[in-house]
Amino acid sequence: MTWLPVLIREADRGGRPVLRLGHRQLDRYLEFVAARARPNTVLATGYDLKVFFSVVPKEPAEVTTADVLEFITTQRGDREVVRLADGESGLSARTIQRRLSSISGLFGFLLACGEVAANPVPRGLSNRKRSRTDRGTPLVRTPRTLPKILEPAEIDELVAACRRWRDRAMVEAMVLGGLRRMEVLGLCLEDLNFAERRVFVAEGKGGHQRIVPISVRFFNSVAAYLNSERPKNSSTDRLFVVLKGPNTGKALSAKGLDQLIVSARQRAGLAHCTCHELRHTCFTRLREAGMSLEAIQAQAGHRSIESTRIYLHLANDWLAEEYLRASDAIDAVRFADDVVAAAERLS
Repeated sequence: MTWLPVLIREADRGGRPVLRLGHRQLDRYLEFVAARARPNTVLATGYDLKVFFSVVPKEPAEVTTADVLEFITTQRGDREVVRLADGESGLSARTIQRRLSSISGLFGFLLACGEVAANPVPRGLSNRKRSRTDRGTPLVRTPRTLPKILEPAEIDELVAACRRWRDRAMVEAMVLGGLRRMEVLGLCLEDLNFAERRVFVAEGKGGHQRIVPISVRFFNSVAAYLNSERPKNSSTDRLFVVLKGPNTGKALSAKGLDQLIVSARQRAGLAHCTCHELRHTCFTRLREAGMSLEAIQAQAGHRSIESTRIYLHLANDWLAEEYLRASDAIDAVRFADDVVAAAERLS
């Protein structure tokens, strides 16, 4: 291979930012992805392709299925990577699966363009017993793990550790409204409806928009932030901005929000707390309070209700209540059978 995959950000002829890897076919594919996906998706795709062609230094037309399988083995056994979730080495199954999806997407694009003979990423490995769908065993098994959530007392400690109304409002947007991190940062002043206590999410995941209600506590914190903290001469229409330093008045970045959460978590003495854990906590508490799955799905902005079902298992009382109801019904039938049998013996 005569080229070195280096991911760089450039500006096209119209001044719009674009990602390049320095290879004609890969750059065309990134342009294709950019035309139909969100910026974070384009960035993840570009990085995945950079990693793959760094490990497999071949031209796309020369890549084989054996190369893909070897790549999976290499990624899973990378001793230089230590997962924060469990302390084990190697990339997680979800990360490897995402990278395979990016690679498969590239070769699907090149196949459609007639530039490769086949997609070297197999859909799965064959089974000894063929299934009806004939999909076989998946290349990477991704375990379905339950996300971490915070207890009510921990949320109170986190909110109390927030030193500014801005920080408190952002935490409440996630833990009371279930907004994603980038949805919080994407909020504009005009997106807030104080009278109806709703916010318009204009930049949801996948570009989907929705209107969600949020507790009055969030709007009270926002009002205090707007009245006493937000610079009056800010040039951005973003709701949450930087409050000090050379970037005062500019929109707050994702890195800035992450650092605020880390600092508040440390002051509160919590073992764990991320933006997405706050979102998971929101929907778990709503489910425990009796909110229907369909309503939680709409609040969360999930395209499939299967993504929402996980909160059934996070809600502590749901499974226990369902089990006790079914167990009581079984015991009632058994008791009735015992009564009938005893009556027959006496007769």
